[in-house]
Amino acid sequence: MKVGVVTFPGSLDDVDARRAVTVGGHEAVALWHGDDDLRGVDAVILPGGFSYGDYLRCGAISRFAPVMGSVVEAAGKGMPVLGICNGFQILCESHLLPGALIRNDHRKFACRDQQLRIERVDTPWTSAYEQGQEVTIVLKNGEGGFVADEAVLDRLEGEGRVVARYLGDNPNGSMRDIAGISNERGNVVGLMPHPEHAVEGLCGPGTDGLGFFTSLVERVMA
Repeated sequence: MKVGVVTFPGSLDDVDARRAVTVGGHEAVALWHGDDDLRGVDAVILPGGFSYGDYLRCGAISRFAPVMGSVVEAAGKGMPVLGICNGFQILCESHLLPGALIRNDHRKFACRDQQLRIERVDTPWTSAYEQGQEVTIVLKNGEGGFVADEAVLDRLEGEGRVVARYLGDNPNGSMRDIAGISNERGNVVGLMPHPEHAVEGLCGPGTDGLGFFTSLVERVMA
């Protein structure tokens, strides 16, 4: 598959995401935030980083980038979209996902290897995992606390849309230990930790993050 990775001003992990796409068996395509052409890609990743305008609210300005109009339209037609960290924040600000990400409850930047439990495995991004599988990938955020009102949280739980949940100590105060969610259709996934930093044994805590990228291969084969 051709997987587009968007670069916003201030993106830190776009190169890492493209590397993970390649390791996962796909062709990585660099997309620029100011260009609304998705260049014929089959899926899109909004990578982590510190995008311009985050001083107002994380993702608040990035949602207006020309590329996001095309991403929103494509997502509505079923294209797989993964938002990692700041990309998750942009998905929420673009109303592709509910809720919001706010400053960590301890008011400090969190950077550590984080244990997660994979809760939903029927998305294009998680089908390589087993239901309930526990993985360890990198977490690094200052505004990673997922919040939503109780009705939204109940709906996410009831519809099985919690994709991943933190294990052990909650690193940022996310409600119900939520680390990632999906839209109703399952093609759009937001994840606060960074699977692209756990795809090769040489770097990071291991290769537990690779499944987020090889899942697309399984989708094609299916």
